[in-house]
Amino acid sequence: MTTGYITHPDFLKHEMGSHHPECPERIQAINDQLIRSGVDQFLTHLEAPLASEDQLELVHSPDHVAFVKESAPASGYFMLDGDTIMNPHTWQTSLRAAGAAIAGVDAVMKGEVENVFCAVRPPGHHAEPTRSMGFCVFDNVAIAARYAIEQYGIERVALIDFDVHHGNGTEAAFINDPHVLMCSFFQHPFYPYSGLDHAKNMVNIPLPATTRGDVVRSIVEQEWLPRLRAFEPELIIISAGFDAHREDDLGQMGLVEDDYVWMTKKLKEIADQYAGGRIVSCLEGGYNLSALGRSVVAHVKALADL
Repeated sequence: MTTGYITHPDFLKHEMGSHHPECPERIQAINDQLIRSGVDQFLTHLEAPLASEDQLELVHSPDHVAFVKESAPASGYFMLDGDTIMNPHTWQTSLRAAGAAIAGVDAVMKGEVENVFCAVRPPGHHAEPTRSMGFCVFDNVAIAARYAIEQYGIERVALIDFDVHHGNGTEAAFINDPHVLMCSFFQHPFYPYSGLDHAKNMVNIPLPATTRGDVVRSIVEQEWLPRLRAFEPELIIISAGFDAHREDDLGQMGLVEDDYVWMTKKLKEIADQYAGGRIVSCLEGGYNLSALGRSVVAHVKALADL
């Protein structure tokens, strides 16, 4: 088993103010925990390249890409929305986040690694084709999925989202697209107050606050896995948000590390059966630094069979 790890020092440069929960320390916490746990030494380290503007436009409108580029401040901050803020490094960091997801697709499709985890920021799954929102500038996983379809002729991509918030941007990019099956659960009612429409290719499971791991596992068994087996994905891309952890203050769900391990192993079984083991996992949420680091280590250990 070869598991890749993609990150870059640029991910420490984007910041949205001293009290913003989506902070550079998130990447540092992950890197520290991977080293402390000894997992880091078993990973194949890959560098995150810059995505091109053409690659961003696989999902986002040219007007939106141009707006973000032109809004990059020379100093200080620019607010893309109420909680999504650019500093002078955000444009390049956002290109690098999308580029990491694309590089992950390249790595698994070329057989360089079997699966890969991308420790990126800003996150992406709230970014819609024509607007940035919810800490997200561009939708990294959606860009990666469209890239896999266009570049490698993949006909069936499964998008898995276990962040505490619904991935409205990813849904908007692929709703009713026969090449994509999206499976998610999320706390509801909760930001961004979406995900209740029942498109044929969306398996959205809204869950109440305080939902614990046993309920989530049952949902995955009963709702996700049968649809994934019927879909027979050639590639699995994960929006790996860890803010459904019981220690995370931005959500009110009750997952723990073992729940992320269990989900990862179930997804690996699907990938091994239908997709040649190919999984690209990209960081989304997770704001309690200790819980985030521990959860990523658990997820990556499961990916790597450690």
